[in-house]
Parts: sequence; structure tokens; C-alpha cells
Amino acid sequence: MQWRALVLGLVLLRLGLHGVLWLVFGLGPSMGFYQRFPLSFGFQRLRAPDGPESPALGPAGRPGPPGGPSGPSWLQPPVPGAAAGRRRGPRRPRPGVCGPAHWGYVLGGWGRGPDEYEKRYSSAFPPHLRAQMRDLARGMFVFGYDNYMAHAFPQDELNPIHCRGRGPDRGDPSNLNINDVLGNYSLTLVDALDTLAIMGNSSEFQKAVKLVINTVSFDKDSTVQVFEATIRVLGSLLSAHRIITDSKQPFGDMTIKDYDNELLHMAHDLAVRLLPAFENTKTGIPYPRVNLKTGVPPDSNNETCTAGAGSLLVEFGILSRLLGDSTFEWVARRAVKALWNLRSNDTGLLGNVVNIQTGHWVGKQSGLGAGLDSFYEYLLKSYILFGEKEDLEMFNAAYRSIQNYLRRGREACNEGEGDPPLYVNVNMLSGQLMNTWIDSLQAFFPGLQVLIGDVEDAICLHAFYYAIWKRYGALPERYNWQLQAPDVLFYPLRPELVESTYLLYQLFDEENPVHKSGTKYMFTTEGHIVSVDKHLRESPWKEFFSQEGGQDQEGKSVHRPKSPELKVINSSSNCNRVPDERRYSLPLKSIYMRQIDQMVGLI
Repeated sequence: MQWRALVLGLVLLRLGLHGVLWLVFGLGPSMGFYQRFPLSFGFQRLRAPDGPESPALGPAGRPGPPGGPSGPSWLQPPVPGAAAGRRRGPRRPRPGVCGPAHWGYVLGGWGRGPDEYEKRYSSAFPPHLRAQMRDLARGMFVFGYDNYMAHAFPQDELNPIHCRGRGPDRGDPSNLNINDVLGNYSLTLVDALDTLAIMGNSSEFQKAVKLVINTVSFDKDSTVQVFEATIRVLGSLLSAHRIITDSKQPFGDMTIKDYDNELLHMAHDLAVRLLPAFENTKTGIPYPRVNLKTGVPPDSNNETCTAGAGSLLVEFGILSRLLGDSTFEWVARRAVKALWNLRSNDTGLLGNVVNIQTGHWVGKQSGLGAGLDSFYEYLLKSYILFGEKEDLEMFNAAYRSIQNYLRRGREACNEGEGDPPLYVNVNMLSGQLMNTWIDSLQAFFPGLQVLIGDVEDAICLHAFYYAIWKRYGALPERYNWQLQAPDVLFYPLRPELVESTYLLYQLFDEENPVHKSGTKYMFTTEGHIVSVDKHLRESPWKEFFSQEGGQDQEGKSVHRPKSPELKVINSSSNCNRVPDERRYSLPLKSIYMRQIDQMVGLI
């Protein structure tokens, strides 16, 4: 009974992932890292090294209930004027509290020096166990991939219950959960290409690439979401192309005999079919969906989410710079700027749903989750890849607003009065709390904080999501932190917590070329791997990316195309990630840009 085997496999997959997270963070039955969240998991109260345990504090500094909130501080607005007193850069550890010895203690050591953590870590998670977990993860991927190829290819994905493939729901065009993603282009095979390479399976990678080249076409009567097609398909094609053409071949011999840039040509073909989404929009913000044959549907929705419209720059920018054609980067960058210019003058925040014709905010909720998450992510990652300073300037300004209006709770993660920090959903215009839930997509944010060096906050926020995972064995799609219960009771295998975990702890395969080859890598929002090199920071069209009538870096006047001038000839609701329904200053400094440049090895 093949379907029973598949169901059993999915169960084992979940249990395996749970065990992996338990091993990585638990290091035994408890992390030894207590966060005073409103979740009673038996975490120990964190003590300063060689210091007594501090009681949980309630209102006015009096002891509060163990494991419970000291008061509804997350419900309260940020304290006026507090921003000026908050940190103005990555927090410097106080001697004896937040230095290496301290974090060694937090993660299981005894606070006697950096070697203590390594000793504890090595004994609790020795090389043979890491290798075992690595092989388990590899086996889970192989199980899913092999069964897709056996029972579903060339359709988009495997239906595990019926053990057969499925593609777009032709009978119900309104089924956006399926139709936004599945475009009748062997999605799972395309999406898995770079994973095969990272795992070192050169024979299967080469076979899969040839299958994609010979069998996949985008000349299909499929209406897909621009965002999903970009991050899943376009991103994977570009990643695989760069792996094939990498002269260093760090993952083994992934070259393809007689390869003639076919994957790059396919990426170009797909991107051209997505370009009509950027036509006939008064703001430059793209329509959410296009038909790959006919362009924007006549009944297309004029509303889109900020993340869906503003998270195209990484893939479109890579394509433009590989082709030497500015069109794709220009339309994606124009959309980002259009959204950025619609932010609140008072708070600097953006909403989550906008009308692409009027520029009016339909959804005024501002948060870190659905509808906004990858917009912030791609501001920073675009700078890391392309080196355009305006991307970092926008990110730093957005990060300041996030800290000023979304971050609630005490300043420090593990000391001081009140509840530990939490990022809430607020009204973009006023900064006032809109609801008391968070969603699973917000779990990406600790990983983003790692990239900018805000590691202490990243560890703290990550521990909060892990505490929820530990209670339920998964992250509920939405969790109400006031009621201490899930609001939306399903878990669609989202990778955000795993991604943040990887960026914080690097996981199991220490010898993988991703870590050892000397090449710097970055992951897209869909987890496709991209090498970071100076060639992607070279573009002959930089002057066209500034505003109309401006000057280039040498002060020369330049002509820039106006938004309505964009005309593209077609070659042949909103983001489905949007669920139903402190302040401190981080001024921009050139040293931050230099630090990131050094991080990616470009200076």
C-alpha cells in the first residue's frame, strides 16, 4: 500500500525534524535558557555567571507567577522618548554578563570561558551524532524526491494521500492556494535542483537538469502568482545555472556536457512572461498574478501584498546582471521604491495590502509576518548581493521603525523588569496595537537579525518561537500570545524557523562546501543558494536606478525613464501568505556597509 508508506514517511519526517530541533537547542531535556514568556515549559531562569537566580518580577518589581507574564506589557505602547535611550548599534556585552563566557553558560556551559561551551557542545552533540542527523535529513529529502519522481513527475507536486501527481486546479480557478503556486511546469523537480547539488549528488543533479531542459516549458495557459513563480522557479533556475557554470565546482562535478546556458534562457523566458504584471499599473507596483500565455487576466485584482510585490529584486536583479539587461532589475526596483514611498510619514511603517492603481493602503497592519516579511528580508539581501547603498539605507530606516513601534517588552532579553521582547502587529499610521497574535512566518526575523549582527536579539526571539514549537511539536500558523493558544490550527511545513536556526547555529554538515569552500553564499527567501561575488555588484546602468531628474554619483545629470514609459511585449486577492485577520535608534553609519562588505569578502 504505497499511500500508507507515504503517510508513514511524512509522520517520520515530522518526528525527525522535531528530534533534530530538540537535539540542536535542547542539548538534553532543557536548554538551560529560560525566557520568561507566557509559556510554562519548565525553562530555568537565566542567571548571570556566578550569580544568584533572579526571581520573575511582576508589576512594580514584585515577584510574579513562575513561567507567566509579569503583566500585559506587550499590550502597552512603547514608552515615549525611550528611543533616544536605546542602543544605537549592535549591543555591546557587559563584562561578565553577555560576553562569550555568558553565552557559553546560557547554551549549556558553566561560564568559565569560551572553551567550556565548546566542551559541552562537543560532548552533547558529538561528530558521530551530527553525521547521523545529517544522514537523516538527507534521507528525508531522498524519500520525498524519489517518490515525487516515481508517482508525480511531470506534474507539479505529489499528493501524498492519493499517491499521484497534481497541478493547477483547472476546475476551480478561485482555488488560489493551489493555482498561485502550481503552474504545470514540474515545480518540485525545478525547485529541488540546487538541493541535489548541495547534497553532492552529481549524477541525479545532472539527470534532473537535463529533464528540466528537455521537458519543462512555460508556454502554458496557467495563471500563477508573480511572487511564487519568481522565488520558486526563477530562483531555482538561476541558482542551478550558477552552480553548473561555477569554475570552482565546490559541490563536486556538477557540470553538464554541452551545456549552453539553457537554464538561464529558461529563466529569461519565464521572467519575460511575468513582465506584463508591471504594465498598466499607475504606481509601478505589479499585479499579483499573470497568465503565462496571455498576460494579466482581464478580471485581475488591483490589490496586492507588500511582500509579494516588493520581494522580486533578488531574482530579477541576478537575472539582469547575468544577461546585461536592466529591464528586470529596473521593474523590480521601481516596485520597491513605489512601496517605500507609500510608508507612513509619522511612523515610517508600511501596511500589508495596497491598491496598485491608487496607492492607497487597503490593509494597514504592519508587522513582521505574512504580507510584509520578505520585503524587509530582500532590502538587506539585495544590498549584500548588489551593493546598492540605497537598499541598505531603506533597510536601516525600516529596521529603526520596526524597533521603535513593533518591539514591545523590556530592552534587554534576559535582564530588567517586564516581559521579554516581542514584535507585535500595529497600525502603520499610529503604531497602535492591532491584535494579539503572531504568525509562523515571523520566525524568519531572527535569521535576518543574524545577518546584521543583532545576535543577542536574534537568540532571544528565536527562543520564543522554539518554546512554542516545543509545546506543540510544530509552529501553529498563528499563535495568540495573550490567550496563550493557537489562533489558526495548522502547520504547512513552513521553513522559517529552520532557516533562522541554521543561520544561528549552522546545524549538522560542517564539512559541506557551503561552509568550507571559501565561497560566500546567501539563501533567497525560498532557500535557493546564491554565491555572493563581486560580479553581481557590477552594473552599467546604476544611473537609471535613481529618481527622475537626479544626478549620478559623479554629480552628472542623467536621464531616467519615467514609470509609465515601460512597455513590454508578451512573448507568447492578494498574496496567499496573508492570513485573515520600542523603541531605540539605529542610525545609518557607513561602518555598517563596510562590515557587510567584509562579511561577504568583497573588500
